[in-house]
This record gives sequence, C-alpha cells and structure tokens, in this order.
Amino acid sequence: MSTNSTIRLIDKLEQTRSLTREEWTDLIRSRTPETAEYLFKRAEEIRIRHYARDVYIRGLIEFTNYCRNDCFYCGIRKSNARAERYRLTKEQILSCCAHGRELGFRTFVLQGGEDGWYTDERLSDIVSSIRSAFPDCAITLSVGERSRESYQKLYDAGADRYLLRHETYDGLHYRRLHPAPLSAEHRQKCLWNLKEIGYQTGTGFMVGSPFQTAENLADDMIFLKSLDPQMVGIGPFIPHHDTPFAAEEAGTMELTLFMLGLIRLLLPNVLLPSTTALGTIAPDGRERGILAGANVVMPNLSPQEVREKYLLYDNKICTGSEAAESLNDLKKRMESIGYQVTVSRGDSLNIN
Repeated sequence: MSTNSTIRLIDKLEQTRSLTREEWTDLIRSRTPETAEYLFKRAEEIRIRHYARDVYIRGLIEFTNYCRNDCFYCGIRKSNARAERYRLTKEQILSCCAHGRELGFRTFVLQGGEDGWYTDERLSDIVSSIRSAFPDCAITLSVGERSRESYQKLYDAGADRYLLRHETYDGLHYRRLHPAPLSAEHRQKCLWNLKEIGYQTGTGFMVGSPFQTAENLADDMIFLKSLDPQMVGIGPFIPHHDTPFAAEEAGTMELTLFMLGLIRLLLPNVLLPSTTALGTIAPDGRERGILAGANVVMPNLSPQEVREKYLLYDNKICTGSEAAESLNDLKKRMESIGYQVTVSRGDSLNIN
C-alpha cells in the first residue's frame, strides 16, 4: 500500500470516524515513519482542539495484588507463587487519597487484582468513605469483572468511573491469552453493563501481545467505535519473568504510538492515557504518548513499601517521575513539550 493511500485512509478516518475492517488492517499493516508523523500531527491538532494543552493527572492507588485469575501475561496471576502479596486497609487507602489531594490530584484510581476479600460491602464502604472525605474528587475503579449488581452497588456508593480493558476483542485470540473460563464475550458484557449503569467507562487493549495480528487490532478499533467509551487505555505488552509468556517478544513503542494516534482520530473527545508501560519501555515514552494524542498520565500514589510488589510486567516503573511525589518533575517534563499539568477532575468530553 502506497504512502499516499495510507494518508488518504488517515484523512478518511478523521473525516468520517469510521473505517472498514479491511481498511483498518491495511492502515495498521502499511504504516511507515512518514505516515506516522502525518498521523501524529493530525491527532495532536484534534487533541488540542478538544482539550487544549491540558494534561490530566490521576492518582493511582494499587490497593491489592491478590488475584483469582491466572492470565498468562500477568505478574500477579494467582499461580505466581513468587509474588509477595499485600492488601491495603481502608485507612491506608484514605491516607493515600489525602496525600494525593494535597499534591493536587482530583481523581483517584483504585486498581487491584480480582481479590474476593474486597466484597461489595467492603469495597462500597471504602468508596463511600472516599466520597464523603473528598467530595470534589472523582473516584475511578479498576477491579476487573464483577456482576452487574456489584457494579451498581459500587456506583451507588459514589464511584464515577470504571476501567476494564477488553484486552483483545477476538474470542479466539482472547483464549490464547487467558485460561478457561475467562472469555472475551463475558468481559465485553461487563463493559456494556458499566455503560448502562452510568459509569464513565474506560476500556483498552494490549499492543503487541502474543499471537496478535493486524486483523485483531482492526477488530479492537471497530469495538471501540461501537462501545464509544469515555476512556481508552492501551500500552505495549511487556513480558513478566514468572509467567507462561516470559520468553515472548514485547510490544513496540512504534506501534503503540501509532494506535494512540488512530484512537484520537476515531474518538476525538476520549480521555487517552499515556501509560506507565510506555514510560517503562522508553525514558521519554509518556512524553511521546502525549505528542501522539494522549492527554492523561497516572502517577503512583500507592504506599512506597508496596509499589514494587504490584509488578504486572518486568521493570515496571514506580519511582522517579512516575511517583506522585515527583509531580514537579512531571510538570517540567510536560512543559518541555508544550503542555501543562492541570488540577482538575478532568472529566471526559465524550459523554453519551
């Protein structure tokens, strides 16, 4: 496929926000440095049009690394006997939020494995306590697949947003990344439940995961168009040494950035993080993510003593500018590329 043909597809995407599966596949497969540069310019212009040059920050609280699942790529999978497990108490989580609010955070993201110890009652109590103590702050949950009734209880307790990556849309590919009884269909049903309840809903996928094809990525983009989420989080697959995929090749910065740009054109109003995984595979990864169309970063607010225990993949950064305490460094890094960190809830403009 020629460069001009690829650029025409990028223009079509910007104008119509829709491509066929074949067009998505051709666009992804035929990318070049030249077409990527063109894409990033278009994506940055659209991102500035909707969100100016603001970068929203989220305080990430990784409150448990226990998980009932055994996903083949994840370092906190239940079969990893080497993982040093921990759970944060409600008091510890509230302390993280208080510290974060002092630093300037107005969104807290409670992320954890699928840990049955945190029942609906316990988690609802934590959410409602955060809501009471910090009424001007948004509460985001990222705790995996739960029942619709559970999602409703947590929403009623005060949660605003929910992050649940679909990981890959294709059911066959999903089964190659996850053990039974996990399924792509059930995960997608969870996402539709979250949207119907009223959450600002986030999804996303791994880039360069084992066995992934351009057609898989095309299906992911078509699913994003259908779901029309408020947030999309993507990042490169990075192997973990204590998983079945330890020897698999990592995803690339190049393809991840290209997909970020495409998502910005597909969903102009979406919140799009420049993820920790990007910062892990390159020192300037998060800056490059912002320049490709992203507008969110998520520094770590977890207690210092547990940050290295929430190891989803090898070499995950949890100190330096990734840490919430280094917010001034993060601000300088964003300013160096022409953007500014803002003190704001940073709600999605993609409200539907």
